[in-house]
Amino acid sequence: MPTRGIPTRLSGGPDSIVAGKIPLLAGCILFVFAIFAARLFQLQVLESADLRVKSKVNSVRTTLIEAPRGDILDREGRTLATTRPAFEVALLATELRRKPQVFRALGEIIDVDPARFETEVAAVRGRARFQPLRVAADLSLDQRARVEAHLHALPGVVSNIRPRRFYPFSEIGSHVLGYLGEIRREQLEAPDFSSYRQGEVIGQSGVEALVESGLRGKVGARYQIVDVLGRVQQLVEEVPAQPGGSITLTLDLDLQQVAEAAFEPDVPGQPARMGALVALDPRTGDVLALVSKPSYDPNVFAGGIASDEWKRLTRDEWKPLQNRALAGQYPPGSTYKAFVAAAALEKGLVRPEERFYCPGSYRLGRRSYRCWKKEGHGEVDLRTALARSCDVYFYTVGRRLGIDQIAFFSRGFGLGRATGIPLRGEQPGLVPTAEWKLRRFKEPWMEGETVSASIGQGFNLVTPLQLAVAFGAFGTGGLLMTPRLVLSLPDESGRQVAGPAPERLGSVPVDARHLARVASGLEAVVAEPGGTGGRSRVPGVRVAGKTGTAQVVGLQHTEGIDEHELDIRYRDHAWFAAFAPVENAEISVAVVVEHGGHGGSAAAPLAQKVLAKYFEKKALRESPPPPAAEPAAEPAPEPLLEARAGAVAASAPASVEDSDGD
Repeated sequence: MPTRGIPTRLSGGPDSIVAGKIPLLAGCILFVFAIFAARLFQLQVLESADLRVKSKVNSVRTTLIEAPRGDILDREGRTLATTRPAFEVALLATELRRKPQVFRALGEIIDVDPARFETEVAAVRGRARFQPLRVAADLSLDQRARVEAHLHALPGVVSNIRPRRFYPFSEIGSHVLGYLGEIRREQLEAPDFSSYRQGEVIGQSGVEALVESGLRGKVGARYQIVDVLGRVQQLVEEVPAQPGGSITLTLDLDLQQVAEAAFEPDVPGQPARMGALVALDPRTGDVLALVSKPSYDPNVFAGGIASDEWKRLTRDEWKPLQNRALAGQYPPGSTYKAFVAAAALEKGLVRPEERFYCPGSYRLGRRSYRCWKKEGHGEVDLRTALARSCDVYFYTVGRRLGIDQIAFFSRGFGLGRATGIPLRGEQPGLVPTAEWKLRRFKEPWMEGETVSASIGQGFNLVTPLQLAVAFGAFGTGGLLMTPRLVLSLPDESGRQVAGPAPERLGSVPVDARHLARVASGLEAVVAEPGGTGGRSRVPGVRVAGKTGTAQVVGLQHTEGIDEHELDIRYRDHAWFAAFAPVENAEISVAVVVEHGGHGGSAAAPLAQKVLAKYFEKKALRESPPPPAAEPAAEPAPEPLLEARAGAVAASAPASVEDSDGD
């Protein structure tokens, strides 16, 4: 029997179990070390050459070189948008973590709060940490000199010269040219932008967006060896960027400038006019001028728009970013009477010489509809009714037609549908019918609504672009052309090719004889005493047009109140649409002045300036060259050239007999 307290080793006890696992544990450890040794051998011996190359690549910084965007030119080759060099400063987030002294030094050099740099660098995540983060763009020459002088002492700070979009005429044509902006996330996911990278700047509106692929060019790259502090040691290779191609537009800079200036106030200190103007060549659809006011300067977008500036533009109650020329929808007012007259002649419901009596109002049931001229126009035929814009005449004719016939012919002139201009945001307007009202409001059409619709009030809505296209048809025998913007552009290889050919939108459903009758009445609007459009006369040119006043609020709310006492928001819109010459028209113009009052006094003078400039240029082009026998003759002074041009640019004040009613 064993002694108490002395342990007895038993066969198969715990010690024997541990001893049995030691070889297994040792084998596992040796296996792990063998894997490490094999991997080390692979890296140090087998793959050493490849890794040596990769290590060098890791020290090569790749900087993308933006391509200068192509120029945008007017129809005579004058530059509307180009590219200029801009000096910028960027930070490398991976090299600037916890280096506030660099932020402070850079802030002092370029006069920027250094806290902003620290915040922006701290916000960078992922792969973007290895790309330059632009913190200052378009520095002045003095700032650039200071940065370059201290760059050696600013690790992680890089400078660069990049192309920056420049619009030499500032706001001129901004709603056609458009603006640039950083590519958005949803755009990056679209197939058309598969070759773009985050952070690239692209056209976001206007022609800049329309011809983005042709204007963009091809990005280049610069490969540089840098040391551990990020300082450039050697340029390895540089692949130059390929500039984008140039675009030639249908715009005429001279007409565009005159049109823009026409909206400026007549008296310094007064607010500028708001509204839109469109000038077209009705034979081809070429857009000669397109203005929307208020406007904006696209230069503020070129280097990335500041947040406060963006808020100012987007929160402005008058919406300066909206293109009123093709997205502004307004009641057409009395300009609509031209289409009602054409429809009545085509349907045989009225004869040109047929006369109606206007006592100053029109009675329908228990309601009386006023003419703009309270004392009435007396006996009027079609020509006189158009010239003096008699409402009662068109109340009568409109009722004979009915709303559905009015709508049919209005749509035949292109109203109520998009014109097809290749710009984003075009609105179709509205031409109401009895079926439309029933569907929209669940109510039947009322006879009184036909009375209002016949003079362009009620539910009717048009855009200035639609009206310019439609009025051009009166001067071309019924031809409607799709508005065209681009004369030439680069193809995929960069070679300049012709832009889209003129495209026919359709023909109006009115016989040419009836169109000529209406055109004669529209000429009387401008040329005859008592016509409402006398302020659009151009000496030596037969101009036809129609004034219009579109109500913003009902007459019952403004009756008895002087126009100038009303808040501007409640004043009527002023319209004028015209074409010239009366036969074989070369230009059509539509103008709306928001809250401007009467079309004859507020809108017609603006159109006159554009028409006068067009025919002034035409006269100079057609002016015969000086005789070959007088080579030494002094060139004619400017006043003589003006006289040779027929002095068509001179203003044409209305006579005392001209009306200002509509």
